[in-house]
Amino acid sequence: MINPAFTPSSDDLALLEVKDLRKVFIDRDFQTPVLKGVNFTLQKAEMVALLGPSGSGKSTLLTILGTLMRPSSGSFNMLGRELTTLKEKELSNFRNQEIGFIFQYHHLLPDFTALENVMFPHAGRLWRETRVGRERAAMLLDRVGLKDRMNYQATRLSGGQKQRVAIARALMNQPALVLADEPTGNLDRENADQVFDLMTEIQRETGTTFLLSTHDRELAERCQRRIYIESGVVVDQPVPRERTISAPRTGLRVIDGDAPSVVDRTSTTDRDLQRRA
Repeated sequence: MINPAFTPSSDDLALLEVKDLRKVFIDRDFQTPVLKGVNFTLQKAEMVALLGPSGSGKSTLLTILGTLMRPSSGSFNMLGRELTTLKEKELSNFRNQEIGFIFQYHHLLPDFTALENVMFPHAGRLWRETRVGRERAAMLLDRVGLKDRMNYQATRLSGGQKQRVAIARALMNQPALVLADEPTGNLDRENADQVFDLMTEIQRETGTTFLLSTHDRELAERCQRRIYIESGVVVDQPVPRERTISAPRTGLRVIDGDAPSVVDRTSTTDRDLQRRA
């Protein structure tokens, strides 16, 4: 295990504070508000689920928290730094060192081995491979159960194995925060449970905070805390609403809630996000 003895200090729990965060997408004269004043705090060493229907702003929020997109207004402070005021180079360095990403479709480099994919965040920062980086990547792959697959090309791995490589890659630079956008959405139930169990174990061992966007209520209930976002704002746990759909000779009762569909938005542009909001 990476650090089985980790215990957070009660005096040093605050990791991220989000205040009145807003995002408006503009296309010519047309404006679409997606985030409308989001407020919440993440503590160190938490496993938190981010829930909400499709189009509620979850992916936009994760993209902003990952410093890949600027908010229209508001602030978010992480590890004592106000990220909305940093210049692009400062943001890039902060992102590389303090934030890890896990995507629904893993986004591994297909022509590289599992080991090389995991090493990439470290080697990319230094513009070269190092012995220390290789050893850490090998240790992480061993930790996620892929010691015997580290020299396999990514194309030779199963879906569950690819997502394990993605988890190892996200942890390569020992980030304080891992943002996971539907990390189990492309997996079957068995593999989804295994991947979630692995993330939970690593979170407990390292003290890394995980913010997990998901439509999977079963996995969300296993997180320490849940944040609900609806129509661009954080809300209390939503109460399912009943509506009636007219049909010949019958009334069909439907419970509104999280849509089960999963959409890969990890490489969308601002304009794509506007259309999907």
